Amino acid sequence: MFYRPETGHGLPHNPLNAIIAPRPIGWISTRGPAGDNLAPYSFFNAVAYVPPQVMFASTGAKDDRRGTKDSVAQIAETGVFCVNIGDGSMAQAINATSAALPAGTSEFDACGITTANCTTINAPRVAGAAAALECRLTQIIRLAGEANFAVFGVVTGVHLRDDCIIDGRFDLRGPGWVARLGYKDYATVHDTFEQDRP
Repeated sequence: MFYRPETGHGLPHNPLNAIIAPRPIGWISTRGPAGDNLAPYSFFNAVAYVPPQVMFASTGAKDDRRGTKDSVAQIAETGVFCVNIGDGSMAQAINATSAALPAGTSEFDACGITTANCTTINAPRVAGAAAALECRLTQIIRLAGEANFAVFGVVTGVHLRDDCIIDGRFDLRGPGWVARLGYKDYATVHDTFEQDRP
């Protein structure tokens, strides 16, 4: 099978999300004039070591946010955000926060998720997250298409849950890393293996 994206694939569901998988989920928390916000983004990754930097991409928009979503709007307003990393036990909570709630409605409150304050930025974080990366915005890039944005930030502080540090390494093999596959599919990653670079 071959298809051009502009002419369509003819399948009942878009295969692109399933092709590029598994994808880590950045559970992005922000604080802005409208209040606190929490939402998952599977177009997310680390992009540099020194200084440490991350990015996520937001696609789509909400009627009450003029061409974007709450996360991007609040990051543009404040210049900061936090990337929370949930474990396998948080998969349902992560999904619950993907609901398109009205601007100003806290997903923390709506989904019963405990907050903690960040240390280096004025933003909330998920108190029980396996890790949280406090970030200062470096740039927001408008991508091709309607309401597509890539958000980049430099990491200014890192929180690691104590039980996730095993033998001096950050390790989630117990509860598993949560990953997005395609369609409605998710996975928890438990099995890992090592390889030395040649």
